[in-house]
Amino acid sequence: MAFEQLYDLEPQMRAIGHTIGKDVEVFTTAAQSSKSYYCIHFPVESVIASITAEDCTGESALQTTVPAGTTLFLGKVTAITLTSGICVAYSK
Repeated sequence: MAFEQLYDLEPQMRAIGHTIGKDVEVFTTAAQSSKSYYCIHFPVESVIASITAEDCTGESALQTTVPAGTTLFLGKVTAITLTSGICVAYSK
């Protein structure tokens, strides 16, 4: 039985933290709104002051303290501001 080879490994690489190009940003409390992020990871406990996501409802519920290790996959986050903590954001 033959198996097809996967040549486009971008989704798998992103899943384990590898990225193609310069599409990862690490930031603290400065407002971020220059890019669209598909994945946001919080390595330490962080407080989200505001967050805006396209094609998503109820994101205001995320204006709270998130525990360390939280990862959000919201599709397209267009703006985020933290009160405290650190965020690693992945853009396409």
